[in-house]
Amino acid sequence: MIEARGLARTFRTSAGDVEAVRGVDFDVGEGEIVGFLGPNGAGKTTTQQMLATLLAPTRGEATVAGCDLRRDPIGVRRRIGYVAQRGSTNPAATVREELELQAELYGISRRDAERRVAELSAELELTGMEDKRTAALSGGQRRRLDIALGLAHSPRLVFLDEPSTGLDPQSRANLWRHIRALRDRTKTSVFLTTHYLEEADALADRILIVDHGRIVAEGTSDELKRRISGDLVTLTVDGGAGRAKELVEREPGVRDVVLQNADTVRVTVGRGEERGPSLLRALEAAGIRVQSLAISRPSLDDVFLALTGRSLRDGDGARSL
Repeated sequence: MIEARGLARTFRTSAGDVEAVRGVDFDVGEGEIVGFLGPNGAGKTTTQQMLATLLAPTRGEATVAGCDLRRDPIGVRRRIGYVAQRGSTNPAATVREELELQAELYGISRRDAERRVAELSAELELTGMEDKRTAALSGGQRRRLDIALGLAHSPRLVFLDEPSTGLDPQSRANLWRHIRALRDRTKTSVFLTTHYLEEADALADRILIVDHGRIVAEGTSDELKRRISGDLVTLTVDGGAGRAKELVEREPGVRDVVLQNADTVRVTVGRGEERGPSLLRALEAAGIRVQSLAISRPSLDDVFLALTGRSLRDGDGARSL
């Protein structure tokens, strides 16, 4: 459904050129949910907007839903659904009016549009809300309507840009259920951008981790976590984390050491429950006071940290590209 090769986008600003996407290569198969995971500013939305024909690539090529991105953008638009980070429904319109209008914009007859509204309302739990104005919907209901609008013309591929941002945990879990059901029921491919680790873990068949406009890793959630072999021991010290890192690196059984910040060292070891206490003793013997010690299995954030030296949860917060 997607074949992207060397896709890149540079923005010209008063401060100089900004390379938002620096040449990405990836594929998305039919009926596959692919998570595009990275911090704010990593290039997720820019990549998605290029694939959805909303931004022209600076360089590179892509085939989307069987159509060439550069040579046949209209063909791409006919075959995809796009759900942006923020919905754009008319607050004065009803759910039914919005859905029927969206269907008719794609050339669907009024009779078929009415049938499609009934189908989508049932699938996304909007039944009984068809005559309610969109301004009166809850956050979760409004987000389900956004997705219904993206599905009005039965696309083969749907782009979801940060679909659960701003939702409470219960609404988010409910939305995830609907996204999985969409794929299972219709074999629709889903390209999902997110900075939520839990969202990528819960939804994606395969994950692409992006940072600073480049894909730094890809695979299933389990495959990515297996890249960090062993357990993670997080040591918070009373200052002097740099010296603690040097001491820990000399200890037997240590595979990787990352200085997370001025007070925290993260260590990869074979058996955390055995090696953790010995690392604690080694630091205290060297006069370094350990405030806390935590042992855990690797997460997607740990994968990102191992690849980039920083936490995915921190991000850069500078912009959303």
